[in-house]
Amino acid sequence: MAKPRPPLPRLPGDPFRPERPRFGAQLRVEVQQAIRLRHYSERTGKAYWGWIVRFILYCGKRHPSELGAREITHFLTSLATEHQVSASTQNQALSALLFLYRHVLVRDLDAFEGLVRARRPRPLPVVLSAREVAALLAELNGVPKRMATLLYGSGLRLLECATLRIQDLDFETQQICVRDGKGGKDRITLLPASLHGSLRQHLDAVREQHGRDLAEGAGHVALPTAIAEKYKSASRSWRWQWVFPATRIHSHRESGLRRRHHFHETALQRAVRAAAVRAEIPKKASCHTLRHSFATHLLAAGTDIRSIQKLLGHKDLRTTMIYTHVLIQGRLAIESPADRLPTVSPRPDPKRSRPPPDPGDTLQPPAVHPASRSEVDSEKPSLRRAMRVARQIPPLRYTAPQPRGAEIYGTVEY
Repeated sequence: MAKPRPPLPRLPGDPFRPERPRFGAQLRVEVQQAIRLRHYSERTGKAYWGWIVRFILYCGKRHPSELGAREITHFLTSLATEHQVSASTQNQALSALLFLYRHVLVRDLDAFEGLVRARRPRPLPVVLSAREVAALLAELNGVPKRMATLLYGSGLRLLECATLRIQDLDFETQQICVRDGKGGKDRITLLPASLHGSLRQHLDAVREQHGRDLAEGAGHVALPTAIAEKYKSASRSWRWQWVFPATRIHSHRESGLRRRHHFHETALQRAVRAAAVRAEIPKKASCHTLRHSFATHLLAAGTDIRSIQKLLGHKDLRTTMIYTHVLIQGRLAIESPADRLPTVSPRPDPKRSRPPPDPGDTLQPPAVHPASRSEVDSEKPSLRRAMRVARQIPPLRYTAPQPRGAEIYGTVEY
């Protein structure tokens, strides 16, 4: 049996080995209060706190009140040079530290004017063709297939699909209401008609499962904001349940209620990656790739870009304009000049390919006398003997084709 590997040593100043500093408990409470006061998402709060801890460890566990713009610049430089993080990761770390000093420690903003944000590249999104999407969905089954079909058919983000509730689906109008999406915005998007039958069967099974949970004293679900305080029985009502619930029940730490979480997003990510491998798709296919394919295929089909912007929930039209690279296809196709070149056969090369000799042509290459060839082969390769053999070869005579005026100058013999 192999011995377990010893733990890696903790390097001093390593921003990717977070530890809880001694003063971290009080500082974390202050950061959480500032996050909730501004209604930031829970994921944003976790990301910000992670960067704050890494920054404190990088500076030798000193309190952030003793640090300033100089230490922040050194920390961001180490991220870019030593750890080679992306521009978006570097900007996220800078935003977390600026939030700490502006809203938690309430420091003067003039001291941070010299901080520079990294320039983010704008790569084109990876888009699957309709055949590749069909092959990807064919390799899925059950809940992951329904969720992946919604990602492609409705243009949902990963968490928007995972946190759908029963009241968000409208089968009559074929619409999905996305609540509290990115940036805290709500929007309306499409509900694919081809998914109605499968979704109704799925919801019937979810309702039976919810009934069993209620009989066992469970059946609660997490609610946004203070709805649970205002409506005591809302957490057990059918319309607030998840469309894609988890398979297990857990007990909430604060309230002690037995809840059922939604289908975890990482399970869907693993299923989509495995399906892309089985379908042999030579692209970086992910859950967000299906959202890119939704917008691209709508634009290629002739849908106006303003409607696509509303379906995707983009605040700025320039974000949606990234999908205009599909204009090189479809009805607005731009034809390559290489496709308009005429077909021309190559000219024969006289050095490489010679036509076969015409048997009726009087000009034939001189033939070697058989007797002289045997003598040449028998002699040793010396210059004198070769000249001696050449004198014994009888002269050959042949008639060349007569050019114009040959009747005046006569026949030329060689």
